[in-house]
Amino acid sequence: MSYFDAASAAPLHPVARQALTASLDEGWADPARLYREGRRARLLLDAAREAAAEAVGCRPDELVFTPSGTRAVHSGIAGALAGRRRAGHHLIVSAVEHSSVLHAAEAHHAGGGAVTEVAVDRTGAVSPSAYAEALRPDTALACLQSANHEVGTVQPVAEVAEACRAAGVPLLVDAAQSLGWGPVEGDWSLLAASAHKWGGPSGAGLLVVRKGVRFAPQGPRDERESGRAAGFENLPAIVAAAASLRAVRAEAAQESVRLRELTERIRARVPRLVPDVEVVGDPRRRLPGIVTFSCLYVDGETLLHELDRTGFSVSSGSSCTSSTLTPSHVLRAMGVLSEGNIRVSLPPGTREEDVERFLAVLPEVVAGVREKLGAPVPVREVVTRERDEALVVDALGRRCPIPVIELAKVIEDVPVGGTVRVLADDEAARLDIPAWCEMRGQEYVGEEPADRGSVYVVRRTG
Repeated sequence: MSYFDAASAAPLHPVARQALTASLDEGWADPARLYREGRRARLLLDAAREAAAEAVGCRPDELVFTPSGTRAVHSGIAGALAGRRRAGHHLIVSAVEHSSVLHAAEAHHAGGGAVTEVAVDRTGAVSPSAYAEALRPDTALACLQSANHEVGTVQPVAEVAEACRAAGVPLLVDAAQSLGWGPVEGDWSLLAASAHKWGGPSGAGLLVVRKGVRFAPQGPRDERESGRAAGFENLPAIVAAAASLRAVRAEAAQESVRLRELTERIRARVPRLVPDVEVVGDPRRRLPGIVTFSCLYVDGETLLHELDRTGFSVSSGSSCTSSTLTPSHVLRAMGVLSEGNIRVSLPPGTREEDVERFLAVLPEVVAGVREKLGAPVPVREVVTRERDEALVVDALGRRCPIPVIELAKVIEDVPVGGTVRVLADDEAARLDIPAWCEMRGQEYVGEEPADRGSVYVVRRTG
């Protein structure tokens, strides 16, 4: 079995396992107590804090440990907004932030705050100038991930931090995906991360608040972690998190070169091996181990199950794999194809032969899924003439990727310059039909309202 979903959770690093086991014996006591066992626990906690701070590039007294990366994000955003309430209640986020950031933004908006969502380009990157333009006199905080968790695109944090610093606005960086590869560049103000992303145990995150940043912790407080993370510290997890962060950093330079070569191989060969595939994300400014692509005419959930049966664990941003049947907010913001989406995120230590085996089985798996969905065989009963120059494809009640499949079946029956009108109520169609048009060189005319769903108008150009 090959685990290719390290962006969700990396396998536990051997150093983390060793540190976790050792600290279970040595770090069980209360580090706030003055007796021998408490002092021993305090030494472990202080050493872990110093090691983590060195890796982040901050002072030890600026860093606290949290129960998770999500808690670090929520605490960081809430505390920074509260600390700067006199400056205003305006929050800036990018459209492709992790859901933990977007959920915090939703809560802020529900409480009466203002939120600006900065758009991204088709690679998933923000423009520093767009962040600068979003800054207002009442902006209290800006948030930007260091690298995207779904497509691997690295964000221009240093440039955005410079614009925020010039405006006197703190920048919170979600560094969960990138911290294992190196420190975050730039003059940022707050930083959040999660240990299970770099091979540490789950249940340990960290929050950094630079000196001089106005910060008011929210919720019940106690004396733990400078009042910024209430509750008894999970010391074994903290020690293992710091030890594994130091270990992966020591291996990062060599491992990043190796994984980047493997993902470059996937990026280059998948479009040659599998027809109608769009590889997404920035081809250069990206994390070493992540490559994401989307396959036309494929049900994402079925594709994941079939790959699992062949021994590969991957993830997907397709609406077909979500309970809400809405496409990934990241892919939607990028304006790229979402159906049949696959994210391959290679953990350190991935073998070349496993990648080659993945490339060998993928074409057959995709072809099998397409055949099950009937993509090669025209289905005329859903097609009706509306007028001489137009066809109507009735895809109401049919989910991703069926609306696009039906569109592809009839486009050749339309004369050049004629139109196809696709009637669909699947949310993914709003993203996938324009993406299909761009991939196939057809003109996407636009969306029109309908009694049920929407009508998507496509003009054949050749």
